[in-house]
Amino acid sequence: MKRRSFINQNSFGLAGALISPKIFEYSKIIDTSKIIQNTTPFVLSTWNVPESTQIAADALEKGVSALDAAVLGVAYEEKNLKNNSVGNGGAPDRDGNVTLDACVMDHNGNCGAVLAVENIMHVAALAQDVMEKTPHVILAGEGAKKFAIEQGFTPEDLLTESSKKAWKEWLKKGDYHPEINVENHDTIGMLCIDKQGNLSGACTTSGLAYKMYGRVGDSPIIGSGLYIDNNVGGAVATGLGEEVIKTVGSFLIVELMRQGRSPQEACEEAINRILEKHEGKPDFQVAYLATNKKGDIGAYSVVSGFSYTHNKNKINQNTNSNSVY
Repeated sequence: MKRRSFINQNSFGLAGALISPKIFEYSKIIDTSKIIQNTTPFVLSTWNVPESTQIAADALEKGVSALDAAVLGVAYEEKNLKNNSVGNGGAPDRDGNVTLDACVMDHNGNCGAVLAVENIMHVAALAQDVMEKTPHVILAGEGAKKFAIEQGFTPEDLLTESSKKAWKEWLKKGDYHPEINVENHDTIGMLCIDKQGNLSGACTTSGLAYKMYGRVGDSPIIGSGLYIDNNVGGAVATGLGEEVIKTVGSFLIVELMRQGRSPQEACEEAINRILEKHEGKPDFQVAYLATNKKGDIGAYSVVSGFSYTHNKNKINQNTNSNSVY
């Protein structure tokens, strides 16, 4: 069966009903007879997203690969109209266009990304298609949209009435600085380890609210918004993408873990690399979330307000991250 075949909405209970019917079944069910290590699957995601992590965790329990589980998990938030920084209902740019970015990376180091995509909701799944079905890593703008339609994605208007109303109110201010989201939802980054002990991740966002048309942040940039090394661990970023890109934050964290730092130590060092270039308390938020292959977790942010959700042994737990300020 194809990954974007019709999914049984009852397979994940009520939460599953929010996922678009034109989306996934599982393409890479693990052959459990070939499992050579006893790994307990787990899911780690930025922000308080219990439904998304539960969907991914349920998929992992059924033997789904880490990458497919992560893409399936973030799809819930891409569909969730209550989340105004991801997918449908995401905050528009200053011209009123909702443009989405996403990337994925698997345990073999394969990766795919889409940048500045309009009218396509499930961009994490689209990034996976770029990885699996093209010779490229990145597709952007109209080219990414054209490819999406060829793959069976249905174009739709992603600007909701509530987002449109907020945008029009923003226009009245005459202040053309994008708004920085310090305490609430931002990029959704998800890391999964499956029953084979393989680590993969997905990252999806509508980007900075009221950005310039064409602006792309860190989320779809491999090594900035997301990085995976199956021998070491993985990391994801959320917050002001320009600051994450300058230090290639997620790659930095994984490399620090390779050198022996714990995930927590690595996240703290990555935040410090950003802050050493600023005097005093900055007016932006950046947060990192990381895990090593043992399942140790690290999380750290510039200012308070960042939290992450962890699902292991069928238990969802949301935890507030430590911060500098």
